[in-house]
Amino acid sequence: MSLLKRLAGRSAEEQKERIQVSPAFRAAQRRLLVRLAEEVDPKDLGGSDPGSQGNAELRRKVVRIVDSFLSASPELSAAEQERLREEVLNEVFGYGPIQPLIDDDSISEIMVNGPDIVYVERRGNIELTDVVFADDEHVKRVLERIVSPLGRRIDESSPMVDARLPDGSRVNGVIPPLSLEGPLITIRKFRKTPLTTADLIAGGTLSEEAVAFIRTAVEARFNIVIVGGTGSGKTTLLNVLSGFIPEKERILTIEDAAELKLQQPHVVRLEARPANIEGKGAIPIRSLVKNALRMRPDRIIVGECRGGEAFDMLQAMNTGHDGSMTTIHANSARDALARLESMVMMSGLELPLKAIRDQIASAVDLLIYQERLRDGSRRVMTVTEITGMEGEIIQTQDLFHFDLQGFDERGRVRGKLRPTGIQPKHLAKFELAGVALPADCLAGR
Repeated sequence: MSLLKRLAGRSAEEQKERIQVSPAFRAAQRRLLVRLAEEVDPKDLGGSDPGSQGNAELRRKVVRIVDSFLSASPELSAAEQERLREEVLNEVFGYGPIQPLIDDDSISEIMVNGPDIVYVERRGNIELTDVVFADDEHVKRVLERIVSPLGRRIDESSPMVDARLPDGSRVNGVIPPLSLEGPLITIRKFRKTPLTTADLIAGGTLSEEAVAFIRTAVEARFNIVIVGGTGSGKTTLLNVLSGFIPEKERILTIEDAAELKLQQPHVVRLEARPANIEGKGAIPIRSLVKNALRMRPDRIIVGECRGGEAFDMLQAMNTGHDGSMTTIHANSARDALARLESMVMMSGLELPLKAIRDQIASAVDLLIYQERLRDGSRRVMTVTEITGMEGEIIQTQDLFHFDLQGFDERGRVRGKLRPTGIQPKHLAKFELAGVALPADCLAGR
């Protein structure tokens, strides 16, 4: 059965919403969907690409039918007519009820927890919306519309899927039996215009002194690992830091889902490939990191290290690819070192723990730890330098530390990332790179 016929066949109970609408609205909606099902070839609708808003001629035809119907529906108010028009066009050409959320640039995450429970993250805070689906099957159909153009599927034999919208936004879907709440959709949206250092300074993520130091460290080819939890803004910060790389260098980016938007002219982007419907053909990040070494990169940027690829990344940092960057999940700079040890062990190589720690200490220069605070703001909490080994322990020192000063009357965090006054141990690296460390950027206050 076509999409339009399924929609037209819904009962009033199935179309209930958190915000109630008049019976006349729902009756008109059913009549309109029946009319569209009769006048538009379902095959045309099935082949339209939601991300591109469908074929232009088809869209004009559907709009004409909708506008003609609404002009003959005096029982609906102007607001109801506009709402009906939007809902029907979103169902036919978009991603149904969540299309307005996808179009809203102030929303960074969409979380569908069920047909009538849809949350969003807006400016760092999670909010419950009034968006609803008709039922579980409606949620699943929207998920299928997202993944089917990519040659992916979501069914009982493959109940989890990762996909990407045409604008690059990441989509994760889970259906029963893995999900006990019905089909679930999580969408991580990307900004159309990437954040800049000025944005991060204005938002309190970084201080001017920290930006001056990190910019110089990137130019001096320090190897940097950005650390933080889920949703802490690691990829955003990595994108900003990559902007400090000189334009003359050849940069290779390696990601699970392409998120980085580098502005340099000589950028090569690689993306991991999941297994196909038969469960074959997967190309993991680790294979791409190994292959990248044969592509003559000046720097390698790995979107996120989660497993054995951490060993290959450390090897690259230690064998002439200084200035490389990556991100990892951890709850502090010290925890990040333990995570790196665990991920190297996942590579399958039986290395002594001291040898692993020697690799980490010689490869990584800076750990930048970022956290999402309770007011929703993302703040860099520490900029930590790895200074070497003492016995079997990796030694570190904080060059910047977030000075928490409490909360204002609206519950927002007050504080600033300040230099600790400690001088970096790797000052010679700045000199060898011919880069001058800005005066007073590390002076304690």
